[in-house]
Amino acid sequence: MLMELKEQLLSGSAEEYLSKLFLKIERSSLNGFTSLARESALQQAREFDKNPGKGRLAGVPIAIKECISTKGIETNCSSNILRGYIPPYDAHVIQQLKAEGAIIMGKTNMDEFAMGSSTETSCFGPTRNPWDHDRVPGGSSGGSAAVVAGGEAPCALGSDTGGSVRCPASFCGIVGLKPTYGLVSRFGLIAYANSLEQIGPLTRTVEDTALLMEVIAGHDERDTTSAEGKKSYLPIKEGVGGLKIGIPREYFGEGVSKEVERAVWDAINTLEGLGATWKEVSLPHTKNALAAYYVIAMSEASSNLARFDGLRYGLRPGEDKDWHTTFSDIRAKGFGPETKRRILLGTYALSAGYYGRYYLKALKVRTLIKEDFLRAFKDVDLLAGPTMPIPAFRIGERINDPLSLYLADVFTVPINLAGVPAISVPCGFAGHLPVGLQLIGRHFDEATILQAAHTFEKATPFHERMPEVV
Repeated sequence: MLMELKEQLLSGSAEEYLSKLFLKIERSSLNGFTSLARESALQQAREFDKNPGKGRLAGVPIAIKECISTKGIETNCSSNILRGYIPPYDAHVIQQLKAEGAIIMGKTNMDEFAMGSSTETSCFGPTRNPWDHDRVPGGSSGGSAAVVAGGEAPCALGSDTGGSVRCPASFCGIVGLKPTYGLVSRFGLIAYANSLEQIGPLTRTVEDTALLMEVIAGHDERDTTSAEGKKSYLPIKEGVGGLKIGIPREYFGEGVSKEVERAVWDAINTLEGLGATWKEVSLPHTKNALAAYYVIAMSEASSNLARFDGLRYGLRPGEDKDWHTTFSDIRAKGFGPETKRRILLGTYALSAGYYGRYYLKALKVRTLIKEDFLRAFKDVDLLAGPTMPIPAFRIGERINDPLSLYLADVFTVPINLAGVPAISVPCGFAGHLPVGLQLIGRHFDEATILQAAHTFEKATPFHERMPEVV
């Protein structure tokens, strides 16, 4: 679709297309965007109309999640403590996009500091699901997913710490990829949990995801976790003949909606009908993944968010008193309830006497989870299961019950703990709400899951259906 869009822009007007998008956003009730780079975007569109250039994304608008640094455009992580902060530099992925001619159209809403699964913890208020405005779009990249599903942007970038790209992709009925850890540079991504998070694309089709991956993936010397080498993902290999798919038994059963389970099994049967084979496998430490994930993520968050004190940038309310009082006041007023909760729990887990009991134990469980995946991949080429155990829930339904909210991440967090890639692709509906199929691959084997997802997409109509409530 992005390549088709580029051809349309070449024969038409990028400025006219972008102006229509901005008008649609102004009239929208999704609350997907936090800010628009209207003047700079339209100026780039005019320049494209005069001189199209040769970049693979030349003239194509893209929306960017709030936690990815954009030079000259406010980047506040949907938190009051960073309101007004304008980065003096671009994230690596933004530099890569600009080098290919993409137009940064604005920043999208998210859970504060990427902490949430519903985009309800944002200081800008909740984003609404395009399929049902009373429901969440998923999180934390809910704004990015909602604007793509709602037709307000042709593509977007999000970040995935424990499912934050795949969850909203599933809830909003689009494609979302969490790359292998280290494949995409995290330089310029405002950190929540460094050892877990990756920037990933949100698009309407698998082919568009592959195109964005070709642009944003690759080594960056400024990120010490960045992997060497550059891979190609296009053209995507056709067909699934000969592919062996593993079905984790832990990904079905108690807690999974019957409608979700039915849609995912229909998808697996479709892949089988296209030539793939499947077998049941076990990831026995899945039951420990949520606990390990939240101990690790909150501990890293406690450390990372210590830098936000209002003394150098961001919120600075009232008069300065002594250092301790000023620091405390700024953080008390700047952070929302969920962010405070995670900082406190992370600080507790890292404190003297508890570090070994919680944090080190969580790291040991993480190793066991990674070994589960490595063992499974000795017998199969990829794994398949639900992205989320339930369809999108109602706004306000779980926000005051943190444990219920955390449990929704049960099938996404193991992937981040193991560092493997995973993609969510639309595979059906639970009533009027989309359901996502999650395909999980070996480290740095994005090509195989893109191949399977693309083949499934071509054989089914789910990606073509647009929400009626926009």
